[in-house]
Amino acid sequence: MFKKVLIANRGEIALRVHRACKEMGVQTVAIHSTADADAMHVRMADESVCVGPAPASQSYLSIPNIISACEITGAEAIHPGYGFLSENANFVQIVEDHGIAFIGPSAEHIRLMGDKITAKDTMKQLGVPCVPGSDGGVPTVTDAARLAADIGFPVIVKATAGGGGRGMKLARTAGELETAFQTARSEAKAAFGNDEVYLEKYLGRPRHIEIQVFGDGKGRAVHLGERDCSLQRRHQKVLEESPSPVIDAEARARIGAVCADAVARIGYSGAGTIEFLYEDGEFFFIEMNTRLQVEHPVTEAVYGVDLVQEQIRVAAGMPMTFSQENLVPSGHAIECRINAERLPNFQPSPGKVKTYYAPGGLGVRMDSAIYDGYVIPPYYDSLVGKLIVHGQSRDLALARLRRALAELVVDGIDTTTPLFHALLDEPDIQRGDYNIHWLEKWLAAAG
Repeated sequence: MFKKVLIANRGEIALRVHRACKEMGVQTVAIHSTADADAMHVRMADESVCVGPAPASQSYLSIPNIISACEITGAEAIHPGYGFLSENANFVQIVEDHGIAFIGPSAEHIRLMGDKITAKDTMKQLGVPCVPGSDGGVPTVTDAARLAADIGFPVIVKATAGGGGRGMKLARTAGELETAFQTARSEAKAAFGNDEVYLEKYLGRPRHIEIQVFGDGKGRAVHLGERDCSLQRRHQKVLEESPSPVIDAEARARIGAVCADAVARIGYSGAGTIEFLYEDGEFFFIEMNTRLQVEHPVTEAVYGVDLVQEQIRVAAGMPMTFSQENLVPSGHAIECRINAERLPNFQPSPGKVKTYYAPGGLGVRMDSAIYDGYVIPPYYDSLVGKLIVHGQSRDLALARLRRALAELVVDGIDTTTPLFHALLDEPDIQRGDYNIHWLEKWLAAAG
């Protein structure tokens, strides 16, 4: 087991990794920018190193500075959390070239799944169902028009190096295709330095279902059920739950086995998530995230495991502590992402937290790194906390979430907490009857 781990992240996920390490008797090193000198993960870690000024490009994304922090402190391994460098294959290779362990998959697997076309082709070969679409990049509008006619409108144009909704445009008719194609290419070039795009069939009312997988890097892998992440705004997840209200045990076992088999066959190591669109009883692969997800706590609640500790164990060469046979789901879990944003326009709301009170009680978990007097900097993602509840039924989880939201106090800044109060009053949410378009339509109707 590692003696010391450097946490290459900030905020709630850095604190989450620190807690997992401490329970395992592993020392932690926090990195931070000048803007995060007073952050909770810095206060809690055994050691801390400033890796640069406030802009992430000069601190949390500075590979030389992070490697230097490892060498200065003697950290044997790096946990990347999510975001920042967590899916940067070049970073992983540099880490390993310096004799430091990366707590996550190999650079090869990150590259494989980082390119959407290669990932889709690989998954097809591994027997994972995919959305009908082009077999590779589509170079011209003429090619796009021919393919779209074969696939059938509506279609969606996507950047091969995309993520977070960037480089993604919908064409409902042939008349909209050229604009969608050129806009997607332009956005992809600006965001990723790569303007290659591909086409997929656009599904009208799908749900976003993702399967949590975990591999030991030696050909053994398991799945830990699904998460329903269909409540989204601008392709960003807002609320997640597990299990999905529309997936039964048979479908869960079937798609889970397919996913576990796929990652086992490529020798995948650590946590990963295979994401699908689900419509009319069918799953369609869209991408694989080769890292820990923001929403991993709902899976932990339902399956009673610590995914971060498992990541650390496997990266240290130890066997997984669970097998498919002993991964038995129990109850229902829901997570709300609490952002420092001003409604109704979701404008960032950085500033000083005057009062913070976290809800508690049976089945309630609050993952946050804020505290009374903490100043939320304006330079980073607006996520300030994740409220996770668990109950033996979905109805109990919803009731517990309503109670926990009422207890949560964050004064001094605006947050998205009122959004969740309103959502819990909606009959569709209470029934679990929603899809990936539901939230944006609801927000538009609300004005």
